[in-house]
Amino acid sequence: MGKHKHRWILKLLLLGLIFNSCKPSPPNEENDQPNIVLILADDLGWSDLGSYGGEILTPNLDQLATNGIRYTQFNNTSKCFPSRASLLTGLYAHQVGFAKTHTNPIKNAITLGELLKSVGYRTLWSGKHHGIENPLSKGFDRYFGLLDGASNHFNPGIQREGEAIPAQKRPDRTWYIDSTMHRPYTPKKEFYTTDAFTDHALDWIDEYKDETSPFFLYLAYTAPHDPLMAWPEDIAKYRGKYKVGYDAIRKERIRKQREMGLLHDSSMISDPTFEEWTSLSPEEQDREDLRMAVYAAMIDRMDQNIGRVIQKLKMLGKQDNTLIIFVSDNGSSSEVVKIGGNGEIGTVGHWESLGKNWANVSNTPFKFYKNYSYQGGIGTPLIVSWPKGIEQVNTINGSVGHFIDVLPTLMDVAGASYPKEYNGKAVEPYEGISFLPTFSGLTIKREKPLYWKWSDGKAMRKGDWKIVSEGTDTPWELYHLGNDPNETRNLAHENQEVVRQLDSLYQIWQSTHENY
Repeated sequence: MGKHKHRWILKLLLLGLIFNSCKPSPPNEENDQPNIVLILADDLGWSDLGSYGGEILTPNLDQLATNGIRYTQFNNTSKCFPSRASLLTGLYAHQVGFAKTHTNPIKNAITLGELLKSVGYRTLWSGKHHGIENPLSKGFDRYFGLLDGASNHFNPGIQREGEAIPAQKRPDRTWYIDSTMHRPYTPKKEFYTTDAFTDHALDWIDEYKDETSPFFLYLAYTAPHDPLMAWPEDIAKYRGKYKVGYDAIRKERIRKQREMGLLHDSSMISDPTFEEWTSLSPEEQDREDLRMAVYAAMIDRMDQNIGRVIQKLKMLGKQDNTLIIFVSDNGSSSEVVKIGGNGEIGTVGHWESLGKNWANVSNTPFKFYKNYSYQGGIGTPLIVSWPKGIEQVNTINGSVGHFIDVLPTLMDVAGASYPKEYNGKAVEPYEGISFLPTFSGLTIKREKPLYWKWSDGKAMRKGDWKIVSEGTDTPWELYHLGNDPNETRNLAHENQEVVRQLDSLYQIWQSTHENY
């Protein structure tokens, strides 16, 4: 009887070993789901980062690029809230109710938070939403940030003792700290949006550091969107640097882009649209230098905070299996916003924007700006870093992509499945494609066309051909982006059949998407 008992114990032990060997490993162990950090800049131009040719100090993002991939043909929607809707859902903004306004709830979709939560991710969102729903209702476990489009960076709320009246478009911007709404939100005096968004993100990473499940952090900065405001010590790094003028800065950025391989030597460059620097008075030149110095300081501070995130991941031993993606929601903005206060650009009491001249430089080598469907409006830098998942680092990839591609990519990375319905409601099939193959060094040949429609601008790209128009009665322009990525030669007149074919596809898309 004792021998039989020992045999059964041995069999049970063996069965236990077999059973345990077949069980899936806990998340975040060897060969399993990575942590994901999705970083979104606000109104950042294509050439502002050091790794995209800029003179602004961005060593942390540049290091991510050195250890990862830079993309040259990735696109947003040209406008803040449609881009954010597409990024979250893998759908065109029109399909989720964000074609013209951000005052609708997201519909017909599953968000990145909901999708990644379905496969075990802890979901965290710090920063701007530009929608009306608390992200806790859209699959996120934690949220800190601004629901609206912009706010004072030093004080989104009411005046604090001993400071100037904070310049505001509206003093009642809605903020949330998890489920608690603040309207207005008046933080302590040491507050600065970029720092605060990062503080909350780091606190959460610490709070959940011992969990075996991976985390998804969506870090949606409001920099460098106006108002132009930055810490004095950051502004001081750049004060005087821009007195060489618009043209000198642009030419140096172009030189660096060619040197880096981001821009081919044979590529034609779009004509500059900024004013002649010498036409400005010394006082105007000094003010323009200050304007760009504050803008640069905001980007510098964002990079510093991204460095804090990277250091936290290193400290916790999580960097190797963390996928970091960095993009911008649209090109640099030419919008002119000025809300008077104490008159000092960069401070809490004065709201001012970058304007057309420096925005043209910021979007080098492209033309036009945010809100336009030309490359200056829709082109975004894209940096992807994942030490454990990217085979060839410090590479440049020319695959054509769009914000609608982020969700299917992260779905593949996380091993998630896309549902036909969610919470009892039908979900539209995602529009994008996964760019996961590019992590292995491949270039994706995109068969499916891409479409843009925001305000008076519209565009469509199929292969290397792109039609684009700005204005309700403006005829299509046609560009071959393979030969002319900066849209310098309009080929519509000599290729009218191509225009007709692309227009036909665009009309079909518009008719099916305007009815959502």
